[in-house]
Amino acid sequence: MSILVDENTQVLVQGITGSEGAFHTRQMVAYGTKVVAGVTPGKGGTTLDGIPVYDSVAEAAAAHRLDASVLFVPAAFAPEALLEAAAAGIPLLVCITEGIALHAMLRTYHLLRAYPVRLIGPNCPGVISPGRAKVGVIPAAAFTPGPVGVLSRSGTLTYEIASHLSQAGIGQSTVVGIGGDPIIGSSFVDLLPLFEADPETEAVVLVGEIGGAAEDEAAQWWAENGVKPLVAYIAGFSAPPGKRMGHAGAIVTGGEDTAQAKAERLERAGISVARTPAEVARLIQEALR
Repeated sequence: MSILVDENTQVLVQGITGSEGAFHTRQMVAYGTKVVAGVTPGKGGTTLDGIPVYDSVAEAAAAHRLDASVLFVPAAFAPEALLEAAAAGIPLLVCITEGIALHAMLRTYHLLRAYPVRLIGPNCPGVISPGRAKVGVIPAAAFTPGPVGVLSRSGTLTYEIASHLSQAGIGQSTVVGIGGDPIIGSSFVDLLPLFEADPETEAVVLVGEIGGAAEDEAAQWWAENGVKPLVAYIAGFSAPPGKRMGHAGAIVTGGEDTAQAKAERLERAGISVARTPAEVARLIQEALR
């Protein structure tokens, strides 16, 4: 099994007729993902490569079983689109949109808690279960099926580390880019239990960054609950304090959330921490022996 998505997941694309939505829909379909419907207000009744397009999520949900929705919706409209999908009963929402206003996402985050949904993102690359399905913008070429789960705050580092793993002959069970914004739907701690419960995942790679406390929370959870090996990499060892690096979630506000400080705390918790992306594969090989 995999977590979140597999070959049976039926996917809705919100914003399917936009340039990004159309391009990545075709990439998902080419990978084998079951994209069964799309939504673009005003484009209802049209199709994209045979995929029916609806004016609203409610209309799409009335016509199809929808297990997940991926959002390529402009930032100004994404919060409303997330709530629309949640109200339609879609259990997994993957929000690719970046640039959502902080106050709008804060409000949306709390409103979504009233629904039985899991949100990945926003400002994330999505989810891939190699060889089964991908939902989002993750480039499939870097990934191969195997026993290692990957959780990452960084989009491009997700691909780089997966590529190092694949080149070392180590495939991945499920890879999740959780998003780089200060407010995201699912944290490391929200998702680590899924990997622990997945019989096909034998070890987990956690890709963190400077800024915030997500890695420390993950280390505490793992120290109290983890059974499977966990290897970490923290991006930003050379990042200067007070500078935003890459996105809004990656900013050092004090000495405690630098990469070095985080790495030392993870190591004190018994977690192996790589100092380069390439070293992750070696540490995982050791952990799996």
